[in-house]
Amino acid sequence: MTDKESRLYGDLAWLWPIMSPPEEYADEAGYWLRQLRARLLEGRRRVLELGTGGGHFLHQLVPEYDATAVDLSDAMLAHSRRLNPGVAHHVGDMRTVRLGETFDAVLIHDAIDYMLTEDDLRAAFSTARAHLAAGGLLIVAPDHYADTFESPYVDDDTKSDGETTLTYVEYSVQLDPNDTRVETVYTYYIVRGGELRVEFDRHTTGLFPIATWERVLSEAGFDVERVDYPVSEDGTPMWLWVCTLRAG
Repeated sequence: MTDKESRLYGDLAWLWPIMSPPEEYADEAGYWLRQLRARLLEGRRRVLELGTGGGHFLHQLVPEYDATAVDLSDAMLAHSRRLNPGVAHHVGDMRTVRLGETFDAVLIHDAIDYMLTEDDLRAAFSTARAHLAAGGLLIVAPDHYADTFESPYVDDDTKSDGETTLTYVEYSVQLDPNDTRVETVYTYYIVRGGELRVEFDRHTTGLFPIATWERVLSEAGFDVERVDYPVSEDGTPMWLWVCTLRAG
């Protein structure tokens, strides 16, 4: 999922494998795999990821599952196609895409953060429901909750692939405490070929209370369970929403 201001999903998409390399998703994926293994029947089940991005998270799952990937950014999907050659890839919006297929599980990693309103959430969960077989599983993992988010949030890191060194600074702020939106500005310091390049990028994401997630997921037709997901580097509580499609 992307918005039209977000250069990371357009002309700066080439930075993604440096900024967030696939191997960094191994620990997170372990929590998802435990849920999938425990709740799905044995065998190579079919999974759909909405908001795949560069496919780095999905890469951890494809050894065990037959996967299909959807993302709004073709530039990001180009990374995933190279990394996950056996996966079917589709350009589409998680709020509206319909593939005409059903899956055993639908997965939405942090791309769910780009849902800015409750209506956006409802649309994304309606898409998940439309693609699930009876009793299917939906797993969702937002990055932040209104209950725990401290504004402003600042983060930075430096990564290198041997040819390019990238330092990024992330500044996220909730400008109106009554709004469901967070504005994030990234500054990218790119050192390549002996030259320094500085680029700016802006993202708008959603921020909802825990109770809203539980209510909207339930209204969408799921039995909802909130599972501890201790992957935050600063210790902020995070959860996987593990949801089973109700019959009827």
